[in-house]
Amino acid sequence: MKILSRIFAALIVIAAAIWIYQAIDVSAVMNQDRKLPIYSVQTAEKKVAISFDAAWGDDKTMAILDNLDKYKVKATFFLVKFWAEKYPKDVEEIQKRGHEIGNHSATHPDMTGLTSEKIASELKDTSDAIQKITGQKTILFRPPYGAYDNHVIQTCESQGYKVIQWSVDSLDWKDISTQQIVERVTRNVKSGDIILFHNNAEHVGEYLPLVLKSLQDQGFKIVPVGQLIYYENYQMDHAGKQCKQ
Repeated sequence: MKILSRIFAALIVIAAAIWIYQAIDVSAVMNQDRKLPIYSVQTAEKKVAISFDAAWGDDKTMAILDNLDKYKVKATFFLVKFWAEKYPKDVEEIQKRGHEIGNHSATHPDMTGLTSEKIASELKDTSDAIQKITGQKTILFRPPYGAYDNHVIQTCESQGYKVIQWSVDSLDWKDISTQQIVERVTRNVKSGDIILFHNNAEHVGEYLPLVLKSLQDQGFKIVPVGQLIYYENYQMDHAGKQCKQ
């Protein structure tokens, strides 16, 4: 009986080892096949990118641009089509002041529920609307709500886009204070981070100059997303960080 018990125990150990190996192997394959947007960038330079999503309202946009001018900072504005069409003068002013303009979809949908054709249409319609105002096409795309899957990323990439997420969320769209926003952004920021703001956040006129000053005091150079990311000769790690090859 003791021999049988030992054999049985050994079989259980072997079976468990095989299951663990297979689970790890499957997980590795799944991670390898998983598509990720660009959350951040591996860089030896002390620099970060600031981005603003613009979908609702424009009453704070000019103040944002004035603060960026004050600190000599260029940022990236991801625009929704209906926002760009409603506020074309703002779009012109964003470009005039030297900022980068990205695509944030036409109707602000959850892209993961759309067909390839509909995703392509969302991208094209927005790019066309922005190009009509600025004369330039868009090549960076941020999915509404940060929602993506392999299908979304593959479709966007097939249309010539880099899909951009963020590594630092200011949470400026939530009901939190200016000080909380400033601390969230500046306390743990690292080189290569992409920071998310919104153009119509309630406290943006208060927190933005504080954030810009703090980042510059820490020695960070603040650049548009397009000047931070790599366009070739890179690989993505498991967390969506671009690593130069």
